[in-house]
This record gives sequence, structure tokens and C-alpha cells, in this order.
Amino acid sequence: MKTKLLAAFLLIFCSALSQIKQDQRIWFSYLGQYKVSEKWGYHIEAQFRLDNQLEQNLQNGFRFGAIYYLSPKANITAGYALVKTFSPSLEKFSTENRFWEQYQYNKKWHDNKNTMTHRFRLEQRFVEHLATVSGESNEFNYQNRLRYLNRNVFHVANLSSDKEEIYAVAQNEVFLSLGNNKVNSKFIDQNRFMVGLGLNYNNNIRLELGYLNQFATSSYGDNTMNHIVSISLLQNLDLEKH
Repeated sequence: MKTKLLAAFLLIFCSALSQIKQDQRIWFSYLGQYKVSEKWGYHIEAQFRLDNQLEQNLQNGFRFGAIYYLSPKANITAGYALVKTFSPSLEKFSTENRFWEQYQYNKKWHDNKNTMTHRFRLEQRFVEHLATVSGESNEFNYQNRLRYLNRNVFHVANLSSDKEEIYAVAQNEVFLSLGNNKVNSKFIDQNRFMVGLGLNYNNNIRLELGYLNQFATSSYGDNTMNHIVSISLLQNLDLEKH
């Protein structure tokens, strides 16, 4: 009986996977947070997402924001993002204008060596829908989306000093559609899970390499699972005048 149940479960699981389009990607990203006073800072981010052969640029994203520090552990940020996404069928890029607001809380533990981050982000998306017929004009569809990120950084080993370390990272981010929209009618828009290793230099520059699994739903076609090599450079600089 147990063997039959296991076989049935595997059959259902494999059938579900067969209905998901799978592909490989390589993502490069830069994320910088710069503190310019006791309470204020700014956020700059650039992302470049390519196919696994580094031949086709599939998406570019640029995000800017102003940060207000509530405490050493918590901050709020609001800003604007410009996203360009390539359409293989039309062989051109669509444009997305996005406004976003977020709350972030960092909690250190295990003698301040490990960090857990909670991030809640609300987005107002204006996504261009490219016309498929010559002569028709493009239209912009609106979507509200909520994102929750849980990120964990684990100390692995120190290098030449306490300010240089190797660490492991594990994180998951879920994207939820809010209300009715023409961008994606499904409640779970996508999910991103990542594991990797990082190098922390002087407590303000980090280089991370990891595997990211992106599961994205669609109202108009097959769901997609992308297997991604993620390469990230992160800066957290204090530019206050002391």
C-alpha cells in the first residue's frame, strides 16, 4: 500500500513538473545603500539578467530610493524602478515603471555573527503590454504587488581579520498579487529561493555567488521555473561626516 501511494505521489509530482517550462539564466546585480546622515540615506540598484549562454539580455532593472533609518536595526525606503523586459516572440523590449515602498528589519544572533533580515515591499507596477498586430498601440497595465523576503546570513570563517569573512546565505522571497489586474491574475505571482556563499570585506562590501530557483506563474501561458546562477555585489557604506 505504501509503495502504491509513493508511486502515485511521484506520478503526480512528475506530471506537475512536466507542465512547467524550465530554463537556465545568469543574473548579475549591484545593490548599494549609502548612509549620508544619522537618519537618511539612499539606495541604488542595477540588475542584468541574461540567458545561460550570455548571448541575450532578457531583462534590465534599475532601482532608486530614499532610506529613512528608524533605528540601527530598522529602516523604511521609497523609490522608483525602471525595468526593461525582452519579448522573444516580438523580439523587442517592453517597459515597466514601478514605484515601491518597503520596511526592513535586521536581527543579529549567535554572538552577532549571523543576521536574519525581514523585508516587506509594496509595489505599484505600470507594465507595458506590447501590441502583437502592426498599427496597434501598446498599453500599460497596472498591478499592486506585495513581496516578503526572509534572508539569513551565516558566518562560516574569518579571513585575515574579524572584518573579513566567508559566509553562507539562504533566502526566500514570495511575490503576491493584490486585487484584480491584467498583469497576472494569480495570487502567487512568483517565488525566489536562493542558497550561496559570500565574501564580506571590511563589513561594507559583499560579493555573493549562489543558485537561485525562480518559480513564476502566468495568466496567459505555462508557469516557468528558472535555474539561475546569481552573482551579486553589495555595498553598505556610511558616508556621514563625523
